[in-house]
Amino acid sequence: MTPTDPAAACEVVLQNPGEYPEAADPALGPWLERLVAALAPQAQSFTVRFTTEREMRRLNRTFRGKDYPTDVLSFPGEETPDGVHLGDVVICVPVARLQAEQAGHGAGRELAILLLHGVLHCLGHDHETDDGTMERLEETLRARWLPALDGAAGPEEGEGSDG
Repeated sequence: MTPTDPAAACEVVLQNPGEYPEAADPALGPWLERLVAALAPQAQSFTVRFTTEREMRRLNRTFRGKDYPTDVLSFPGEETPDGVHLGDVVICVPVARLQAEQAGHGAGRELAILLLHGVLHCLGHDHETDDGTMERLEETLRARWLPALDGAAGPEEGEGSDG
């Protein structure tokens, strides 16, 4: 990973209308900015919304025909007059909390896992059709990037750009 020009950095917008404390962690935004810069250096914008079970159920029903709240939905972006919009990711915090409890780790870590998963979908990966390619890439990236969130820093120079 090479240093990025701050003027050219991707604008990452985190929407947290429910004011979920896990989503308001001050380390999360900078970590996500570094992740996006490493995996999608061409991206100029990316949006994440942390939401309720009710809203996620509605979105999942509308866009996937499934009538239940899921953990994460990804909506890949496109080239715009302002540059490349990587996409939009929606994360259901109550579902993430439950998954974190079941996995035996904190909700903040689960949000990071879901953010990484959503970014990979926005980059065009699809675990439902790729014979495990996305899953293997995600495992590699988790090993590099999740400890970085715990330490509030990014991977060392040259690491983390396998996408």
